[in-house]
Amino acid sequence: MEVDEKTFRDLIHRQRDLIWRVCSSYRLSAAWTTEDVFHEVLCDLWRGYGEFDGRSNESTWVYRVATNTVISLARKRSNQPTMPAPASYNPSYRDDDYRDLVELIEATPEPNQTIIKAHVQGYGYKEIAQITGLSVAAVSMRLTRTLRKLRKQYNHK
Repeated sequence: MEVDEKTFRDLIHRQRDLIWRVCSSYRLSAAWTTEDVFHEVLCDLWRGYGEFDGRSNESTWVYRVATNTVISLARKRSNQPTMPAPASYNPSYRDDDYRDLVELIEATPEPNQTIIKAHVQGYGYKEIAQITGLSVAAVSMRLTRTLRKLRKQYNHK
């Protein structure tokens, strides 16, 4: 299927904030800026746009491509992806507590880290399943177990 440039630009315009959030939620290396990662994601979206069949929401497809691109870049650079402050960051938390929580999330292996990040960003189980390629039951189980593990680790710090 041929990709219509205007349609693709409209998609990027609608999903720009989502793409930016994903790109900025992983720290790769000093050599990669968020803008660099953003451009890599745009390239992957362009390459894959002709294959998008509409079976999932547009935003779910974009999130999945963006996440996979960033994870792929992280693997190529032998860096672990990390998570910055979620949009709902509550400044009443002590900064040390927040840093401890972020470190625990950063140490969480994939795909559980992606599941946690998508959950924090407000995605439901069905959307997270589409993003990760797991079943809804697997997402539910992994999320529950990972949150339980994070709580236990956080309370022991």
